Amino acid sequence: MSEKKLVLVLCTGNSCRSQLLHGYLTQLLGAQATVYSAGVETHGVNPKAVLVMQEDGVDISHHTSNHVDEYAALPFDYVMTVCDHAREVCPVFPSSATQLHHNFPDPAKATGTAEEILGQFRRVRDQIKAYAQEFAKQYFTQ
Repeated sequence: MSEKKLVLVLCTGNSCRSQLLHGYLTQLLGAQATVYSAGVETHGVNPKAVLVMQEDGVDISHHTSNHVDEYAALPFDYVMTVCDHAREVCPVFPSSATQLHHNFPDPAKATGTAEEILGQFRRVRDQIKAYAQEFAKQYFTQ
């Protein structure tokens, strides 16, 4: 068995998009990786993110919102940014880390009725799930 890979998912506030990807990667990669998520700020885990993940059978209720500086010393294999702002202001990580970027819409900025807002969270969740599955397929052997 090869050594566990370290994966860091970055977003602006570590409240929603990074938490969703963190949850899916933890589920998909299992013992192959240790997944962390962080933000360039910390906003707390969004309760709607927890809810839409529970709907899909993934529990992220125990996640915390962490600042990227907390993980500065870890030798990450992959650093994944999920919003343009995080990519722009992200600290430089060692060049050995594979850096990946995908800008997902921020469901926390959704407006409308409660159901419309939840619908946006579900759409982003589904986009992030597909991205996580593609990442796992491309970079990890199942």
